[in-house]
Amino acid sequence: MSKRFNLLVFDWDGTLMDSEARIVACIKAAISDLQLPSRSVASIRNIIGLGLREAIFSLYPEGDEALLDAMVERYRHHFLSANPTSSELFAGARETIQALAEADYFLAVATGKGRQGLNKVLEETGLGEYFHATRCADETFSKPHPMMLEQIMDQLGVEPGDTLMIGDTEYDMQMASNARSHALAVSYGVHEKERLLRHQPLHCLDAIDELGAWLQQTQEQQHRG
Repeated sequence: MSKRFNLLVFDWDGTLMDSEARIVACIKAAISDLQLPSRSVASIRNIIGLGLREAIFSLYPEGDEALLDAMVERYRHHFLSANPTSSELFAGARETIQALAEADYFLAVATGKGRQGLNKVLEETGLGEYFHATRCADETFSKPHPMMLEQIMDQLGVEPGDTLMIGDTEYDMQMASNARSHALAVSYGVHEKERLLRHQPLHCLDAIDELGAWLQQTQEQQHRG
């Protein structure tokens, strides 16, 4: 039976890894280091998923390039080495990725993380071997611009109609729409389910280990159709 989708593209933070607390802690530490006006946890949660440049200017729209450079340096210092807040894969994420790899899907990551940060977590989790392509926000345009997703599809030779973007933020949903691909939301990340549903994803999962069964169901529906 042919697959409904050939390429599954995952967001990382909030979709595969429960890293919200670590990201928030590192942003707050960077703000403290630079003695900038404080920002609420809610406002920091809202920018998770964007590239660092877009996230920082969203928090400090009056900022300049010097502030950006300083914030990026301080954030990376805390995230890559100094901050002890742990990040773990969501329950079932590892098993889901392994099962999808065994089912011969093309797998990819499109993330607001920088390349250094993504490589670090791919190595720590041991999941790097399963992904055929990865794109980071410091290599191309940030979400919701479609380029990150378009570059992955071009690299793997997969059409937008055969591509599914899986993520926990409206930026993921918008990127998928902008790239003319399909979107699947997850409700357990940083953006509320109602906010995600406004972008009309195909479905919204409440746990990542629901993905395999949902893919099987959509495949059967396509076959019957």
